Amino acid sequence: MAEKKGGKYAFDVLRVADIPKGTDIHLLAHVVGDVLYRQEGMKGIRLCTDDFRNACSHTIVVGTLLEKGAGALGQIADICKQAPGGNGAYTMCFHGLGHGVLAFTNYNMEKAAELCATLGTKEYQNREYYECVGGMMMEMIGGVHNPTAWAKVKGQYFKEDDPLYPCTADFIPPVARHMCYMYITPHLFEAAGASLSNPGPEQFKEAFTFCSAAPRENEAQACYGAFGKEFIVLVQGRDIRAIEELTEKQLETVYDWCMLAPKESAKSACLESAIASMYWGGENSPDVILRFCAVQKTDAHKEFCYHELIGNVRMYIKNDEYRRSVCAKFPSEMREVCTSALL
Repeated sequence: MAEKKGGKYAFDVLRVADIPKGTDIHLLAHVVGDVLYRQEGMKGIRLCTDDFRNACSHTIVVGTLLEKGAGALGQIADICKQAPGGNGAYTMCFHGLGHGVLAFTNYNMEKAAELCATLGTKEYQNREYYECVGGMMMEMIGGVHNPTAWAKVKGQYFKEDDPLYPCTADFIPPVARHMCYMYITPHLFEAAGASLSNPGPEQFKEAFTFCSAAPRENEAQACYGAFGKEFIVLVQGRDIRAIEELTEKQLETVYDWCMLAPKESAKSACLESAIASMYWGGENSPDVILRFCAVQKTDAHKEFCYHELIGNVRMYIKNDEYRRSVCAKFPSEMREVCTSALL
């Protein structure tokens, strides 16, 4: 459809189409975005929206890198500043670039990590670099932008005796490893014996245990936390278009899956990631998180959930009217905490 009627048209259809459960909508949107780039070039960023977890802007920067090479990285940074979405859209654009960096290097993770390291800026506390590493890891698992090149090398980057590799490899510097762990989770499901089309609680519980082998505690916490991000997508058959419409039962399921983590700090990390994934830098309504907080099964987890929502709003939304409307929806016992923090 994108080839015949244009990438923008295909994105409009993808927004409402009936897509089979289990389809990775984000990566499908990457494919549509590839077509849009071939049709519109860099200026295609003006046609993008923040739907599908920013997949459109991601693929515009991927296409620019693959066509113009590393010399275009300055242009790509400028393109990312035009990425549609909330305050997090700029840095998340570099996650998309990470996909392209790995494809650009023919799936050589060592070279890709070196290229990602050139992208960080003091203004954004090196987030461009870290997000690039995360995108690189996600691309290594799927090989969506060049399946042929990926198939030739994927075996050297995954080890049966070390499920956390390549995040434990020396070519991923310690300062960036947390983002590698954030996107290795599907590989951990496979290492636990799951099919990526339908992993389940038994595999989740075993996969969690792999995180304990991370060399540093902050890396282990990133590894545990990443499960929450995946659970939000898996609980609705990978349909990221419907995150704001998660049902009470689905939200309870995400909570129960996070409770499979082996210790309390791991459970909290999983819940934190799930909340951040639902809010997505302020691009989604906070209402779904308020409903998620309501289904927490302990008072401590409920309080934790509300505090995480407050933290996300504080980070991404500066508008006082918006903040006031969020706090008004908090339960009475937490409302003053919210207003004190945000107003």
